[in-house]
Amino acid sequence: MSTAPTPFDPDAPQGGKRALVRRNPDDPAEIEMVEAVWGSDPRFSDGVNFRFVRSEGRAFPARRCLIPASEFRMGTGDHRYRVTLDSGNFFYLAAIWDPPLADWPLSYRIVTMPAGADIIPYQSRHGLIIQRRDVMRWLDGTGIDKDLLAELPRHSLFVEPLKAQAALPL
Repeated sequence: MSTAPTPFDPDAPQGGKRALVRRNPDDPAEIEMVEAVWGSDPRFSDGVNFRFVRSEGRAFPARRCLIPASEFRMGTGDHRYRVTLDSGNFFYLAAIWDPPLADWPLSYRIVTMPAGADIIPYQSRHGLIIQRRDVMRWLDGTGIDKDLLAELPRHSLFVEPLKAQAALPL
């Protein structure tokens, strides 16, 4: 398992694993990094694998986790973009984890919020960004959720187009 923050791509194939950071459910004093599959078990939602959960009206009192990311990717039509913090620092995407059940592994869903000023020209929602200074506030639920769920100040995110990759010769 790689511990380095990597790009988060919502178009990643289903079933891929990523590292997540959480409180150890067996020893809550310990922070652990484990691998998990992105998305909920489709057996409990009419065959739909939910990969996101909206932040509005929710408190997320338990099973909070974080997904380390160097950037997140998004797209509109044929256009793809990468989004980074203007500082270039890595960040975390807020998420909730679900325990393994039967043959479905440990999994997580990304918490989303309405797009702020930097993202709204491209799409209406994005993953909730938790900056490194707020890691423990998110994991422990000690911060006021309204603060953690707030839009980042304008110009906090840098959006740039992804260049199309040339096809490899046969």
